[in-house]
Amino acid sequence: MVDQRETEDRLLADAARLATEIPPARDLWPGIEARIGASPVRRNRVPYLAQAAAVLVLVGGSSFLTYQLTKTDPVIVEVPVSADYIVEPAAFGANFELGNGYRLARSNLQARMDMEMAKLSPEARANVEENLAVIRGAIVEINAALEQEPGNVLLQELLMKTYREELAVMQRVGGLTQDVMLRNDI
Repeated sequence: MVDQRETEDRLLADAARLATEIPPARDLWPGIEARIGASPVRRNRVPYLAQAAAVLVLVGGSSFLTYQLTKTDPVIVEVPVSADYIVEPAAFGANFELGNGYRLARSNLQARMDMEMAKLSPEARANVEENLAVIRGAIVEINAALEQEPGNVLLQELLMKTYREELAVMQRVGGLTQDVMLRNDI
């Protein structure tokens, strides 16, 4: 143990005598000083200007194209559905209408729903009629708002969702008693 301690002490003493720095072979400071004092390298600004011009052309072109596509007058579409309920006219952008597919689907669902409503209890029937009245009232209100703002895409989407919700309610009611009749686990 004593030999190992003596060896460690000798190594530490040798390490303390070592040089702490090594001078460079030549003086580097004049080159460093020249680089620090030199004027900064100017970059060519043409690519930045070209990029800015490209952005302006892109934004301006897309804005002009959007304006041209949306400046057409809205088309007012009336969708007659049944004698007891007339869908309010909808004001949509160019070339859009609720077509024959919607009218056919709605009239079929209305007929099936009318048959199924007769099978429901008075309370359930009143609940369904109340829900449909709310949906149909919303359709009337959205159409009134669309008359004021025919190009409002949010109102157009809301109107379409409300029409779909009306169809969904009619479909659920139309299949309600059939589903009950098919269940054999009761």
